[in-house]
Amino acid sequence: MKNMLKNKIALITGGAKGIGKAAAFKFASEGATVIIADVDITAGKQTLEQLKNINQDCGFIECDLSRSEAVRGMFDEISGEFGKLDVIYNNASVYLAGKDGKIADIDEEIWDKVVAINLKSVFLCCKYGIPLLLKNGEGTIINTASSAGMIGIPNCDAYTASKGAVVQLTKSMAAEYGPENIRVNCIAPAAIMTDMVKQSNTGDDTFDEKRFLNLRTPLRRYGTPEEIANIACFLASDQASYLNGAIIVADGGITINGDLSKISGDA
Repeated sequence: MKNMLKNKIALITGGAKGIGKAAAFKFASEGATVIIADVDITAGKQTLEQLKNINQDCGFIECDLSRSEAVRGMFDEISGEFGKLDVIYNNASVYLAGKDGKIADIDEEIWDKVVAINLKSVFLCCKYGIPLLLKNGEGTIINTASSAGMIGIPNCDAYTASKGAVVQLTKSMAAEYGPENIRVNCIAPAAIMTDMVKQSNTGDDTFDEKRFLNLRTPLRRYGTPEEIANIACFLASDQASYLNGAIIVADGGITINGDLSKISGDA
């Protein structure tokens, strides 16, 4: 169905690259006016230039999403230019390969940075963005968690903590704002082939990609940013009008698979 998001104004954080970029193109192709927010000015401008081939009204705002004044200013700009907002897609995330790790070994600076980008940005975007949705009389918030927010994953405790918090925050906000006709849902991806995943795998000398795919992923492959973008587009649309507080685990089955190494042998 085309034009699923016709006449909607959608903010996508971390929209310059990866899943956010794929979502920006999907949303725009379905009729939305997309505002991408990202700290990467070069990538943001490049993505916007491409988006304008689909919808001339799309925009880019440079924003450090971990800073209150920057996020507040972003929503002031959106309000002034567009007058309303229908969708907030809290997609921006970071995983610091080689720096995140066991809780006793993580530097406080790394912990603070991961939590600021992965969790505080969600808080700030909701704090300053929800008033626009309320003014509109309805709206949709899509948060990004991870399989790391659903199951225990060693050696990335800052990332896991931040994503687990996003899952629970989604549920609380869904209960709080559902009566205001604002739906809040969450996508928990895993093994999506983005630059961040490539870098994390490259930085780990012990990572056996073939074994991982054969033993841990029932679909035996990585997911694509476009597959996650399709889910986000559905959640942003009126087609998902009765979904609220849902945690959609988009991981090819990884989190329900268990450890198959003892029964499957080497990959």
